Amino acid sequence: MLCLRQICLFTLRRYQARTLCSDLLLSQINGCTHEDEVFSLVGRNKARLSEKHVGIALNMLWQLQKKRPFLLRTSDYVRNHSQFLTLCILAENKVEHMEDEVIVDTLYSILRLNVEDHVSLAKVLVTEAWKRLERQVLLSFPALSKFALCLYKQHRHFCPIIGQVAHIVDTKLDSIQDIRILSVLMISISDVITESFRDRLLHKAEQLLEEKGEVHFNYARRILQFLQNVKLRYHPLLEKCNRIFLASASQLDIHSISHIFGLYEQLGFDNAEFRLIAKQLLSETIDDYYDPETFAKLFFALGPMAGSKVRERLLVTAAHMAEEFSSQQVLMILKTMQKMKCRNSHLLKKMASVLHERLDSYHVLQLVKLTQYLVVLHCQDLELFAKLKMLLLGYLKSSVIPADTAAIIRVLAMLPSFQVEEMIINKAAAVVPQCSLHHLNCIATALVKWNHHGQLHWQNSSELCAKLLQKLNDCGFQRLQKANNLNLLLEELTYVNGEWFEEVLNEETMAMCQHLIDQITWANVLPLSFFLIKSDHRCPALFDRIASVTVANMDKIPPSEIYFILFLFSALNYDPPDNEEFFKSCIQHLTCNLSRLETYHLVLLGHVLAMAGYFPPVLITTIFNVSFLSKLDAQLKVLPDTVKQRVHSSLMKLNRAVCLECPEFHIPWFHEPYCQRVFHNSMSQINPQRQHIHRMLTEILGGSHYSRISVLTPYYYEIDFECVLDVNKKPLSYMGQNIPLDGVGGIHLRHDIKDEGRKAPPPGAQRIALEFLDSKAFSKDYSRHLKGEAAVKKRHLEMLGYRVVQIPHFEWNSMVLSTKGEQLEYLRQQLYGIQ
Repeated sequence: MLCLRQICLFTLRRYQARTLCSDLLLSQINGCTHEDEVFSLVGRNKARLSEKHVGIALNMLWQLQKKRPFLLRTSDYVRNHSQFLTLCILAENKVEHMEDEVIVDTLYSILRLNVEDHVSLAKVLVTEAWKRLERQVLLSFPALSKFALCLYKQHRHFCPIIGQVAHIVDTKLDSIQDIRILSVLMISISDVITESFRDRLLHKAEQLLEEKGEVHFNYARRILQFLQNVKLRYHPLLEKCNRIFLASASQLDIHSISHIFGLYEQLGFDNAEFRLIAKQLLSETIDDYYDPETFAKLFFALGPMAGSKVRERLLVTAAHMAEEFSSQQVLMILKTMQKMKCRNSHLLKKMASVLHERLDSYHVLQLVKLTQYLVVLHCQDLELFAKLKMLLLGYLKSSVIPADTAAIIRVLAMLPSFQVEEMIINKAAAVVPQCSLHHLNCIATALVKWNHHGQLHWQNSSELCAKLLQKLNDCGFQRLQKANNLNLLLEELTYVNGEWFEEVLNEETMAMCQHLIDQITWANVLPLSFFLIKSDHRCPALFDRIASVTVANMDKIPPSEIYFILFLFSALNYDPPDNEEFFKSCIQHLTCNLSRLETYHLVLLGHVLAMAGYFPPVLITTIFNVSFLSKLDAQLKVLPDTVKQRVHSSLMKLNRAVCLECPEFHIPWFHEPYCQRVFHNSMSQINPQRQHIHRMLTEILGGSHYSRISVLTPYYYEIDFECVLDVNKKPLSYMGQNIPLDGVGGIHLRHDIKDEGRKAPPPGAQRIALEFLDSKAFSKDYSRHLKGEAAVKKRHLEMLGYRVVQIPHFEWNSMVLSTKGEQLEYLRQQLYGIQ
């Protein structure tokens, strides 16, 4: 008995001593401040390292690296150290005894240290975690999210284990109350979820983002990444994430800002306030970005919205750093130059010289983008284009993916002086039956261009070209006729445009959309509206359905999307059956959500409503306010030039409409300087057709001094021809009224265009505005319906005292008016109102 007691005490003392020693070793590992200290401890205590020590040691190595700035990290040194290999072997041997969290932390740490995915330890850790998932042991959400992230970083997007993780999330989604954990799980399982599961995840994310408490911007960034992964522009979440970024502005660095801008670009979202904050942050720290990686991100983020001085600094630095850029960074610089519309020859030459040595490092779609950027930027390096041509043709010969084949053919058609080979036509013909509408359009556009410019020179080229075009047409019709899902059809139509589609498939597409009209829901009215706006077709059945679905689901449609729906009806001048209810419902929804709309969106919205004849007082008084206009002016400085021009034009048109139609608002006309600049920059020669009409007017009226050409009215409407008929319908001479004549050769900007500067015609006389309307004034369907802008112009000219005579191009150029005499009689009837 005494011996047994002594043995027990001895064993207990040894266990206590070992535990004390182990705890001491654990404390020592946790107290390390340099990787060499960790390796030293590992080297001296190999025999005593438990699975917990090994896991903590590997995690500590990553934590020490994480504390360093990215450029000062020494991951290569850590991975190549002999004791690191020791740790990996020990971890592999002890993996079955590790706790769940230790397994996941160890896997995460070695991946962040850039250990290759195929390394034995990574495989063993993933396998062990998978086993525990199957046994339903690894159920802690923090551990599960970290494990899912590791699988995502290993590019295991579609493997069965990801499906198992997704199943666990699906069954226990209601239990997740941490937005950090949810955001990680969302991006990790994004490739294996159903549409209904996706919607549940979005709803859950919205709930957690609405809860009180600060949300880290990284969680919001992951939500954006999820939306990008599932290719969904979901405005409620986008807006919530944007507000988080605005609130976290002080924490954002160049890497975060460039990533957010990239995601916004892919999701088709923009926010002027975020742009302003980003511009200020980046401009203040511009001197801190001196390495190629961070500078390339700075150039991408700041370049498109930089002022002239900062822009010049960026271009000079980019040229100086050109040879240090990686292949991907060169691509980023060129993409940004295209966005900036910057054709800096010095920088372009530098980029081209670097590319000569780097072309082999790009995969096929990157080469396609690269070629497009260089062509758009007017690169003059013919040798570089020759190399690109050879590489692209090589890829084309071996390509078996229809999308790649179509992309290569599209960009080959952009190359200067490109001679088409028969192989290209044959390759196109082989993939056409498998192509989507977008890819069919790419091939057809290239073929039409080559044929138009005479770049098909080999024997029987015309015959081959004609056969391929016919095949393209047939495949396009077949693809449309087989369509049974409106959402999938609209996805294909997103990037389709150009002459081929318009002439061959537009009508068939409209017919198919009408066939699928019952599938129009609140979720797809926006892409359908986009397509109808782009096609410029006025289809009553589709328009009526869009209006009824919009009114019935108003609370589900984001205010920013309502704008585009309204634009469809206003631009194409269409009134649905319940027109008043439709516009009233839209306006009420918008005015209740004005704070959710961008400053410049309010201007665009005001103009669209004004086109339809609606002037909501809340919106008008909000826009025509000094503080609002000051804020708008600041935001316009960071917006793309195309958006900036559109907003300036819309504000001017809205100002004009309010002055003419709603004088009770007492809004002054303040766009005269803007209009003068626009007209000065756009002055052009009168086209021959208008000169021909002017000569006929001269003949009808009895002299050139009885009419004027290209006249500017008050509020800067330009009308083609103006004349004045007295009470007896006799023309009045402009010489007698002491009003200067406008020359036929161009537009004269007059200074007496204000109301008080125009001499009123005699009592009973009519001032006539005669307008020639080309195809742009009408919808492209057979109805030849007058579009919104032309209708508004007529309305406003009548308010200014004109009798407006509109000459549609299809009447003037018809066979009915094929002789000069018939044209003279037609004009005489229009002027004098003879029936």
